[in-house]
Amino acid sequence: MFEQMITNVRNNVPLVHAITNYVTVNDCANIILASGGSPIMADDINEVRDIAAISSALVLNMGTLNERTIASMLAAGTTANQCGIPVVLDPVGAGASAFRNKTVLQLLKEVRFSVIKGNISEIKFLAAGEGRTSGVDACEADKVTEVNLGSVADFAKSFSKKTGSVIAITGAIDLVADHEHVYAIRNGHPMMSKITGTGCMLSMVTGSYIGANPGDILRAAAAAVCGMGLCGELAHKRLCELQGGTGMYRMLLIDEMSKLNEKILEEGANYECIER
Repeated sequence: MFEQMITNVRNNVPLVHAITNYVTVNDCANIILASGGSPIMADDINEVRDIAAISSALVLNMGTLNERTIASMLAAGTTANQCGIPVVLDPVGAGASAFRNKTVLQLLKEVRFSVIKGNISEIKFLAAGEGRTSGVDACEADKVTEVNLGSVADFAKSFSKKTGSVIAITGAIDLVADHEHVYAIRNGHPMMSKITGTGCMLSMVTGSYIGANPGDILRAAAAAVCGMGLCGELAHKRLCELQGGTGMYRMLLIDEMSKLNEKILEEGANYECIER
C-alpha cells in the first residue's frame, strides 16, 4: 500500500529544508540522504526564505530552541505556506518549559503544518495545553497502549480536524491520522530509544516522503513511520549478528534506511487501519 510513496521519493529526490537542533543535525542530514532525499540545513534568517521557496518540504524541529532559530522557523514556515510547500513540525519538549510552550503556540498560530509529529505528551500539550513530559520524552502515564488505542485514535482525528494537519503520534504503537482515517503502526524496536535523534530522524524521513508525495500527505507520513520503524527492526537484527552496541546501532539504522525499497517495505510494514 505504501510502495508508491517510496518509489516517488527515490525517483524525485526531494530537497528537504531542515531547521533542526545541533545535537542531531548530522544524523538528520544523513537520514534524508539515506531515504532518497537531499538535505539542506539552512537556519540563518538572511537566507531561510530563499531556501524554503526552492525546497520540496520544510521540517521545523524545536530540539535546541533559541531566539535566533525561532525567527528563522517563522520566516521559513510562512514562505513555505505561500509557495504551497508542505511543512513538518516536530515540537520537541512541548510542555516542558514556558519558553517552548510560547514558541510552539506561536508556530501553530502563524504557520500551517502538513504534518505535526511528536510523542503523545507533546501532542497532548499542543491540543489542550496539557500533557506530562519528562524532558523531551513522553510521560509514562500518557503512553499509547492496546487498552487506550481507540480513544487516542479518536483524539488524533479530532486534533487533525482542528489543525488541518496529519497527526503522527510516536511510541511503542505509532498512530498517523487525518480527520477521517487512522493508521496504527507496530513497526520499530525498543533500542531506538537508546540512541539520541531517532525521533528527529523520523521527522526528516517524513519530510522526504511528503516532499515527494505532496498530494497524499496521510499515506506518505504513514509510509515514513512504517519505514523508519522497520529499519529499526532490521538494524537490531543485524546488530545482534555483529554483537554490536548503541554506536553501531545508530550506523546500522541509517544503513537500513539507505537499503529500504518497495519490496522490503511492503513485506515488513506492520499496520492496521482503525475504523471507528
